[in-house]
Amino acid sequence: MSDSELAAIRQKKLREIQRRFSAKQTQPDTTGPKDVLNRIFKDRAWEVFNSATAQFPVEMSKVRKILTELAVSGKITQVTGEELFVFLKKLGLDVKLNTTITYASHGQLKTLEEKMKEELTKT
Repeated sequence: MSDSELAAIRQKKLREIQRRFSAKQTQPDTTGPKDVLNRIFKDRAWEVFNSATAQFPVEMSKVRKILTELAVSGKITQVTGEELFVFLKKLGLDVKLNTTITYASHGQLKTLEEKMKEELTKT
């Protein structure tokens, strides 16, 4: 192959790559906020997020938008439940989470409440 043929092949490849890149740039992002958040949320982040949304719907819609923008831009790649909880606390959103303490007794899982009721009925 001559130099002119190689240059022509390179030019053709370059135009193809530029065409693909411009097509990607013009395509609107069709992934919804839930899909974007699903990629970055780890551990119990959805639990914290859903509890916060139920308690503070207006504020959490703004937080959802900001988190989505940061995730799409690549500025955040992962958010755990603990990180989200602390972040919301710093924003002034005191999120209440449902918490239960369970233990195993004779092969059964029981809550602390059930244990206390059993102890009170024994006496």
